[in-house]
Amino acid sequence: MKVNWEVKDCCNHDQVIFLVTIGVYIVCIFILWRTFIITPFKLITVFLHEVSHAIACKLTCGEVVGLEVHANEGGVTQTRGGLSWVILPAGYLGSSFWGMVLILASTNVLTAMIAAGCFIAALFIVLFLAKNWTLRGLCIGFIIFIGGIWAMQIETDVRMLRYVILFIGVMNSLFSVYDIYDDLISRRVNTSDAEKFAELCPCCCAGIFWGVLWGMISFAFLFGAMYLGLALLS
Repeated sequence: MKVNWEVKDCCNHDQVIFLVTIGVYIVCIFILWRTFIITPFKLITVFLHEVSHAIACKLTCGEVVGLEVHANEGGVTQTRGGLSWVILPAGYLGSSFWGMVLILASTNVLTAMIAAGCFIAALFIVLFLAKNWTLRGLCIGFIIFIGGIWAMQIETDVRMLRYVILFIGVMNSLFSVYDIYDDLISRRVNTSDAEKFAELCPCCCAGIFWGVLWGMISFAFLFGAMYLGLALLS
């Protein structure tokens, strides 16, 4: 399949559905933000945030001691060794990156199934690293949820998998930006990743600078995913 990277002659039917679906998801997420309906998806974004810390730790030769996701939408990754200046920004930026990956995976049935399979595998692995029951329950719940949607995709005429993967992708992209705002602008959490990162570079900039910069990068991931998604659907 030839990809139109310049996104000429936009928009065909698939591209319109892609953009409209993302728009509807964004509106629904904002409307339901404070409700229990969206809470499991918030927690899964926290999960991907913490997993990103863990991956950065392993890639810089550190050791992951354990992961936690809390019911109050907080989380912690316990690490030993590794490069702090790589591990700290990996949470916010990693969550946005995974959001972009999931958005792009949703443009095709096969890639959506692969993404779902990888997601289930990651949840299964983290299940054994989890240090609290909130994270264990989250892993088990989403393994069953995504596995059930995947089974319906194969065994029935219900075609929901792509849209579930897309929703999780959009949720990750938005939650990363919200998390930065909530930690650094609205309530200034002194133990946030950006504040800790600023402590490593005291001669450079305050934590709020790094938070704003990471937020801009997160937005770039979201818009980049939308652009690339349109190109793949052209």
